[in-house]
Amino acid sequence: MKKLLLVSAMGLSISLLAGCANKTVVSYGDASAVETTDINFGSTDLQKIADQMTESLIQSPVVGTMTANKRPIVFVDTVKNKTSEHIDTESLTDSISTQLLRSGKFRFVDMTKVTAVREQLNYQNEGDLVNPNKAVQFGKQVGAEYMLYGNLASIVKTNNDKSDVYYKFTMRLMDLESGLVEWADETEIRKTSSKKLLGW
Repeated sequence: MKKLLLVSAMGLSISLLAGCANKTVVSYGDASAVETTDINFGSTDLQKIADQMTESLIQSPVVGTMTANKRPIVFVDTVKNKTSEHIDTESLTDSISTQLLRSGKFRFVDMTKVTAVREQLNYQNEGDLVNPNKAVQFGKQVGAEYMLYGNLASIVKTNNDKSDVYYKFTMRLMDLESGLVEWADETEIRKTSSKKLLGW
Protein backbone atom coordinates (compact mmCIF):
# COMPACT_ATOMS: atom_id res chain seq x y z
CA MET A 1 0.00 0.00 0.00
CA LYS A 2 2.89 2.33 0.89
CA LYS A 3 4.56 1.58 -2.43
CA LEU A 4 1.33 2.41 -4.28
CA LEU A 5 1.04 5.75 -2.44
CA LEU A 6 4.70 6.52 -3.12
CA VAL A 7 4.35 5.74 -6.84
CA SER A 8 1.17 7.84 -7.06
CA ALA A 9 2.85 10.78 -5.30
CA MET A 10 5.85 10.58 -7.61
CA GLY A 11 3.61 10.43 -10.65
CA LEU A 12 1.68 13.50 -9.49
CA SER A 13 4.93 15.40 -8.83
CA ILE A 14 6.27 14.56 -12.30
CA SER A 15 2.98 15.66 -13.90
CA LEU A 16 3.07 18.98 -12.01
CA LEU A 17 6.70 19.59 -12.95
CA ALA A 18 6.00 18.77 -16.60
CA GLY A 19 3.03 21.13 -16.57
CA CYS A 20 5.19 23.93 -15.15
CA ALA A 21 7.96 23.31 -17.69
CA ASN A 22 5.56 23.63 -20.65
CA LYS A 23 3.66 26.66 -19.38
CA THR A 24 3.57 29.56 -21.84
CA VAL A 25 3.63 33.06 -20.38
CA VAL A 26 2.06 35.87 -22.43
CA SER A 27 2.56 39.53 -21.60
CA TYR A 28 1.97 42.89 -23.25
CA GLY A 29 4.92 44.90 -24.51
CA ASP A 30 5.43 48.47 -25.66
CA ALA A 31 4.42 48.60 -29.34
CA SER A 32 6.79 51.54 -29.90
CA ALA A 33 9.79 49.91 -28.21
CA VAL A 34 12.84 49.11 -30.33
CA GLU A 35 12.57 45.58 -31.71
CA THR A 36 15.89 43.76 -32.07
CA THR A 37 14.92 40.12 -32.51
CA ASP A 38 16.91 39.88 -35.76
CA ILE A 39 18.12 42.10 -38.60
CA ASN A 40 15.09 41.51 -40.83
CA PHE A 41 12.62 44.32 -41.49
CA GLY A 42 10.53 44.75 -38.34
CA SER A 43 8.03 46.94 -36.51
CA THR A 44 10.63 49.54 -35.48
CA ASP A 45 11.70 49.97 -39.11
CA LEU A 46 8.08 50.39 -40.24
CA GLN A 47 7.39 53.01 -37.56
CA LYS A 48 10.61 54.90 -38.31
CA ILE A 49 9.90 55.07 -42.03
CA ALA A 50 6.25 56.07 -41.59
CA ASP A 51 7.12 58.82 -39.08
CA GLN A 52 9.97 60.27 -41.15
CA MET A 53 8.09 60.26 -44.46
CA THR A 54 4.96 61.79 -42.93
CA GLU A 55 6.93 64.54 -41.20
CA SER A 56 8.94 65.30 -44.33
CA LEU A 57 5.83 65.53 -46.51
CA ILE A 58 3.89 67.73 -44.11
CA GLN A 59 6.85 70.10 -43.55
CA SER A 60 7.67 70.45 -47.25
CA PRO A 61 7.24 74.10 -48.40
CA VAL A 62 5.66 72.93 -51.66
CA VAL A 63 3.11 70.81 -49.80
CA GLY A 64 2.54 73.71 -47.38
CA THR A 65 1.51 75.91 -50.32
CA MET A 66 -0.55 73.09 -51.79
CA THR A 67 -2.51 72.57 -48.55
CA ALA A 68 -2.78 76.23 -47.48
CA ASN A 69 -6.37 76.77 -48.64
CA LYS A 70 -7.61 73.24 -49.39
CA ARG A 71 -7.19 69.58 -48.55
CA PRO A 72 -5.87 67.85 -51.70
CA ILE A 73 -7.28 64.42 -52.56
CA VAL A 74 -4.61 61.71 -52.66
CA PHE A 75 -4.50 58.03 -53.40
CA VAL A 76 -1.70 55.86 -52.08
CA ASP A 77 -0.24 53.25 -54.39
CA THR A 78 1.12 50.08 -52.77
CA VAL A 79 4.80 50.36 -51.90
CA LYS A 80 6.88 48.18 -54.20
CA ASN A 81 8.94 45.66 -52.26
CA LYS A 82 12.31 45.30 -54.01
CA THR A 83 13.92 43.42 -51.11
CA SER A 84 14.47 39.67 -50.86
CA GLU A 85 12.21 39.54 -47.78
CA HIS A 86 8.47 39.04 -47.55
CA ILE A 87 7.44 42.45 -46.17
CA ASP A 88 3.87 43.59 -45.61
CA THR A 89 4.17 46.89 -47.48
CA GLU A 90 0.42 47.48 -47.13
CA SER A 91 0.96 48.05 -43.40
CA LEU A 92 3.58 50.64 -44.28
CA THR A 93 1.30 52.55 -46.65
CA ASP A 94 -1.57 52.26 -44.14
CA SER A 95 0.58 53.87 -41.43
CA ILE A 96 1.69 56.71 -43.70
CA SER A 97 -1.79 57.47 -45.05
CA THR A 98 -3.32 57.30 -41.55
CA GLN A 99 -0.80 59.79 -40.17
CA LEU A 100 -1.35 62.12 -43.13
CA LEU A 101 -5.13 61.92 -42.71
CA ARG A 102 -4.77 62.72 -39.00
CA SER A 103 -2.80 65.84 -39.90
CA GLY A 104 -5.99 67.28 -41.40
CA LYS A 105 -4.13 68.43 -44.53
CA PHE A 106 -5.19 65.69 -46.96
CA ARG A 107 -8.15 63.60 -48.02
CA PHE A 108 -7.78 60.12 -49.45
CA VAL A 109 -9.52 57.81 -51.88
CA ASP A 110 -9.06 54.10 -51.22
CA MET A 111 -8.30 52.36 -54.51
CA THR A 112 -8.15 48.95 -52.81
CA LYS A 113 -11.94 49.09 -52.31
CA VAL A 114 -13.01 50.03 -55.85
CA THR A 115 -14.47 46.58 -56.58
CA ALA A 116 -16.44 46.50 -53.31
CA VAL A 117 -17.77 50.03 -53.93
CA ARG A 118 -18.82 49.12 -57.49
CA GLU A 119 -20.69 46.06 -56.19
CA GLN A 120 -22.52 48.18 -53.63
CA LEU A 121 -23.47 50.82 -56.23
CA ASN A 122 -24.71 48.10 -58.59
CA TYR A 123 -26.79 46.66 -55.76
CA GLN A 124 -28.34 50.06 -55.05
CA ASN A 125 -29.05 51.02 -58.68
CA GLU A 126 -29.80 47.79 -60.55
CA GLY A 127 -32.58 46.24 -58.58
CA ASP A 128 -35.82 47.00 -56.83
CA LEU A 129 -34.44 46.46 -53.33
CA VAL A 130 -33.27 50.04 -52.64
CA ASN A 131 -35.45 53.15 -52.81
CA PRO A 132 -34.25 55.01 -55.96
CA ASN A 133 -34.50 58.32 -54.10
CA LYS A 134 -32.09 57.03 -51.43
CA ALA A 135 -29.65 55.17 -53.70
CA VAL A 136 -26.17 56.60 -54.21
CA GLN A 137 -25.86 57.52 -57.89
CA PHE A 138 -23.05 56.58 -60.26
CA GLY A 139 -20.67 59.33 -61.37
CA LYS A 140 -20.71 61.30 -58.11
CA GLN A 141 -17.36 60.26 -56.68
CA VAL A 142 -14.42 62.63 -56.53
CA GLY A 143 -11.18 61.66 -58.27
CA ALA A 144 -7.72 61.90 -56.73
CA GLU A 145 -5.51 64.87 -57.59
CA TYR A 146 -2.24 63.35 -56.40
CA MET A 147 -0.66 59.91 -56.15
CA LEU A 148 1.68 58.93 -53.31
CA TYR A 149 3.95 55.99 -54.13
CA GLY A 150 7.22 54.45 -53.01
CA ASN A 151 9.85 51.73 -53.20
CA LEU A 152 11.60 49.71 -50.50
CA ALA A 153 14.97 48.23 -51.50
CA SER A 154 17.71 46.43 -49.58
CA ILE A 155 21.31 45.27 -49.86
CA VAL A 156 22.34 42.28 -47.74
CA LYS A 157 25.94 41.26 -46.98
CA THR A 158 26.81 38.15 -44.97
CA ASN A 159 30.00 36.34 -43.98
CA ASN A 160 30.83 33.67 -41.40
CA ASP A 161 30.34 35.78 -38.29
CA LYS A 162 28.57 38.97 -39.39
CA SER A 163 25.44 40.00 -41.30
CA ASP A 164 24.63 43.49 -42.54
CA VAL A 165 21.43 44.71 -44.17
CA TYR A 166 20.86 48.17 -45.64
CA TYR A 167 17.32 49.37 -46.40
CA LYS A 168 16.42 52.41 -48.49
CA PHE A 169 12.85 53.70 -48.68
CA THR A 170 11.96 56.27 -51.33
CA MET A 171 8.59 58.03 -51.64
CA ARG A 172 7.16 60.52 -54.15
CA LEU A 173 4.02 62.66 -54.54
CA MET A 174 2.88 63.12 -58.15
CA ASP A 175 0.39 65.64 -59.54
CA LEU A 176 -1.90 63.41 -61.65
CA GLU A 177 -2.94 66.21 -64.00
CA SER A 178 0.54 67.44 -64.92
CA GLY A 179 2.56 64.30 -64.15
CA LEU A 180 5.02 66.43 -62.16
CA VAL A 181 6.58 65.04 -58.98
CA GLU A 182 5.89 67.71 -56.35
CA TRP A 183 7.71 66.08 -53.43
CA ALA A 184 10.20 63.25 -52.90
CA ASP A 185 12.26 62.00 -50.01
CA GLU A 186 14.10 58.92 -48.83
CA THR A 187 15.26 57.40 -45.58
CA GLU A 188 17.87 54.75 -44.84
CA ILE A 189 18.23 52.02 -42.21
CA ARG A 190 21.31 49.87 -41.57
CA LYS A 191 21.22 46.85 -39.24
CA THR A 192 24.10 44.58 -38.29
CA SER A 193 24.24 41.31 -36.37
CA SER A 194 27.33 39.41 -35.29
CA LYS A 195 27.97 36.09 -33.60
CA LYS A 196 29.56 36.27 -30.18
CA LEU A 197 31.78 33.57 -28.73
CA LEU A 198 30.48 31.96 -25.54
CA GLY A 199 31.93 33.57 -22.48
CA TRP A 200 32.45 36.95 -24.15
